[in-house]
Amino acid sequence: MLDFVRGLMADRGFVTRLPSLIAAFLVAELFYKFHSFMLETGAFLVTWLILDLVIERVVPRTAPRR
Repeated sequence: MLDFVRGLMADRGFVTRLPSLIAAFLVAELFYKFHSFMLETGAFLVTWLILDLVIERVVPRTAPRR
C-alpha cells in the first residue's frame, strides 16, 4: 500500500485524481445509505471511477514537466 501511495505521489497521479476523489466521497456521503459497508464502499469506488473517466474526457491532460 505504501509503495502504491509513493508511486502516486511521484508521478503526480494523486493530485490529478483528487478532485474526482473528493466529489465521489461527497456523493457517497450524501446519497448512499445502503446500511451495508460493502455496498456503500463498492458504490463509492464505482462513482469515483465514473467521475474520473468523465473528468479525464473533459479536461485535457498536459504533458508532465521535467
